[in-house]
Amino acid sequence: MSLNIPNARFCINRKIAPSLTLPQFFKLVSQLGIHNVELRNDMPSGRVTDDLSGDEVKALARESGIRIVTINALYPFNQLNEEVLQRTRQLLSDAQAVGAESLVLCPLNDGTPISAADTVTALKTLAPLFAEAGIQGLVEPLGFPQSSLRSATQAQTLIHEAGVPFRLLIDTFHHHLFEDAEQTFEQEIDIQQIGLVHLSGVTDPRPVNQLTDEERIMLSAEDRLRSKQQVERLEKMGYIGLYAFEPFSSVMNSWQEADIAREIRDSIQLLNHSA
Repeated sequence: MSLNIPNARFCINRKIAPSLTLPQFFKLVSQLGIHNVELRNDMPSGRVTDDLSGDEVKALARESGIRIVTINALYPFNQLNEEVLQRTRQLLSDAQAVGAESLVLCPLNDGTPISAADTVTALKTLAPLFAEAGIQGLVEPLGFPQSSLRSATQAQTLIHEAGVPFRLLIDTFHHHLFEDAEQTFEQEIDIQQIGLVHLSGVTDPRPVNQLTDEERIMLSAEDRLRSKQQVERLEKMGYIGLYAFEPFSSVMNSWQEADIAREIRDSIQLLNHSA
């Protein structure tokens, strides 16, 4: 299958550029002809906006022609307590301040089981806060063996049960990690419910159940996640949304702007190359 995904459908997660300031990051993305970014609350500064105000980031984005698609991430959304609710309010406030459209919700990932009922309750509790802020919620199942919500199809079911307007975030790494992910995906996933897709690649040879974020790099022909094939299937199923590159490896701490630009270009070329 030959893909021709335009730059307008690509998005760059700030995780790829831990050594760049926000102005440098926006400029680099813009120079690549890409205009969508994801910001994070786990960068070295510890803040979504580093040392800038929300207004400064908003102005910077406007000047650079950048659309802030999401902030990553509210964690753990399904272990609700006062601290998590406070974190939710703060991140929604941050999203409003910078003009971000969505906030990513990640489930508890420490081996503590959380029931489907408790996850539904959490979704029902959080939805009014998102609605009040005017921010879209994107639920991202994590495929790690210790995750409390591993499956995209289950996440979709729980969102439906909760009756909330949240959407799904599909991540090619987490999809690959969940051993039963393929069984019902094509039959059960409502492609219209996918709000964003995260892309990364893995070439490390260790067993799948031992893979961590540290092994996540950009795409390559040797990618064990088969992210290219996952994208081809999503396109075939009718997905028309954004693809965000989200590598995690600490190898990127040493990347300069030229390295980041090269890796993004190479990954896009790999996806759109018909070989």
